[in-house]
Amino acid sequence: MNQTNDRQQAVIDALVGAGLDRKDIRTTRVTVAPQYSNPEPAGTATITGYRADNDIEVKIHPTDAASRLLALVVSTGGDATRISSVSYSIGDDSQLVKDARARAFQDAKNRADQYAQLSGLRLGKVISISEASGAAPTHEAPAPPRGLSAVPLEPGQQTVGFSVTVVWELT
Repeated sequence: MNQTNDRQQAVIDALVGAGLDRKDIRTTRVTVAPQYSNPEPAGTATITGYRADNDIEVKIHPTDAASRLLALVVSTGGDATRISSVSYSIGDDSQLVKDARARAFQDAKNRADQYAQLSGLRLGKVISISEASGAAPTHEAPAPPRGLSAVPLEPGQQTVGFSVTVVWELT
């Protein structure tokens, strides 16, 4: 466990030394599990040692620093370092969600108005509204093999979607 702790601390120190804020580094899992010998048939397994894992999540912004910091993690952590995924997300999507919600409502109103006109009626008051947001998908990149100096990473396009169901009274 001490070796695992030392390696993880070295990675954290390297990230902070490279300018990453500590609030963007979070421990997500710590495990210690026994490792067993392969017993002979009808024999019993004995503990031969323990395996320790420490997992951290790192938020990197701006994203153009991701490739450099990923290479730093791999070189600092050594052969025991494993990177399970790289994902991108929108930091503050509140205005995007607000805009998507407004567009979804306007689209629902335009469609309802068209149906009302086709049936010879007009839209009355709103009876109910329900919504569902389409969270921005995260895009995962494969983990780099040991020894790469820079990993080409591309965040791609991030989207925010919104769906609204509105029920109007027809008059």
